[in-house]
Amino acid sequence: MRVLVVGSGGREHALAWALAASPLLTKLWCAPGNPGIASVAETVPIGALDISALVAFARANAIDLVVPGPEAPLVAGLADACAEAGIACAGPTAAAARLEGEKSFTKEIATAAGIPTARYACFDDAASARAYCRRHGAPLVVKADGLAAGKGVVVAETVAEAEAAVSAFMEEGRLGAAGSVVLIEERLSGPEVSLFALCDGEHAVPLGAATDHKRAHEGDRGPNTGGMGAVAPAPALTPALAEAAFARIVRPALAEMARRGTPFRGILFAGLMLTPDGPKLIEFNVRFGDPECQSLLPLLSSDLLAALFAACDGELGDFDLRWHPGASVAVVLAARGYPEAPETGTEIRGLDRAAALPGARIFQSGTRLADGKLVAAGGRVLTVTARGADLEEARARAYAAARAIDWPGGFYRRDIGGPPLL
Repeated sequence: MRVLVVGSGGREHALAWALAASPLLTKLWCAPGNPGIASVAETVPIGALDISALVAFARANAIDLVVPGPEAPLVAGLADACAEAGIACAGPTAAAARLEGEKSFTKEIATAAGIPTARYACFDDAASARAYCRRHGAPLVVKADGLAAGKGVVVAETVAEAEAAVSAFMEEGRLGAAGSVVLIEERLSGPEVSLFALCDGEHAVPLGAATDHKRAHEGDRGPNTGGMGAVAPAPALTPALAEAAFARIVRPALAEMARRGTPFRGILFAGLMLTPDGPKLIEFNVRFGDPECQSLLPLLSSDLLAALFAACDGELGDFDLRWHPGASVAVVLAARGYPEAPETGTEIRGLDRAAALPGARIFQSGTRLADGKLVAAGGRVLTVTARGADLEEARARAYAAARAIDWPGGFYRRDIGGPPLL
């Protein structure tokens, strides 16, 4: 098979790495890719949102399967354009991708399907939203309705914080059109888990679960980020809770989407809160998470390419995925100043030394080559992942690899998956 991965981050590097191991693969491309992805795939200078150019490339190169990494191309209709060209795409149509593109739509689906989720209200007027915050009191969660690259959620401990978030999103335009409508929710309590399912429109196969660490600094301090690390499998998600989440959240959502004539195919990411009343839905995403993907795929022993193609063909009814035993820990190395103002252009050394350590893999995201040197070109720059027989061994291996990287311009949390490790 000839496969095109779309995207340029650590998630896409992990996808390309896993797909490159498939015996079914003939040729692998990635658009636009990054220097790390170039070690396992041929990179193509086409942006992830240039849908017409992506489809034209896929047709010209007889691509059998397009594998989208980020959400924006899916919301913009990449899967629809592929379908029109007769090319399989391992992602949902634009109509189904509304599950991520519009948080209010997810709430609509949850209500119709009886999915347990936080109480909420939706507003397109800032004054009404602020009045709601004052009426209900804190804590509250303020969410931009549209795509905001992980920056559209504020957990407000006070009414003043909630009102400030409303003003920033709706009046100051910090998120552009994504913040013109906001949802205000009750804050759920309990461990948070990222649950993934591979879907073919009717069936859902478990694709693992991870615990993501969003805050920039140790002890869950500092601003929210796109994710500073992940642990898989999610320690708090027991088999019974996982089955409850599939029974009460994932399968009802699939059934409701199919009932509406917009069946969901691809990777469904359910952000869950494990409350005292059981798993509740925080939000749906329509693709792998980053860095959850980098922690989960090293544990997958099944052929990812075969699984994705089965999802496209509606053949997941009798499909099963197999996993390596043990645990995986992914530690994100970010540029100093992230997430507000990351410093770019700083040189990174020692990746080969780090990758040679037991169980370790290095996935690149915000990198580029400059005069033959690897330099930082974004906020989250590297993900250091390691497998181990258990969580303790995986953590020790991941942090040993992180320490082996020579990059004074970067930083990482030392407490991914447990207490700080030096």
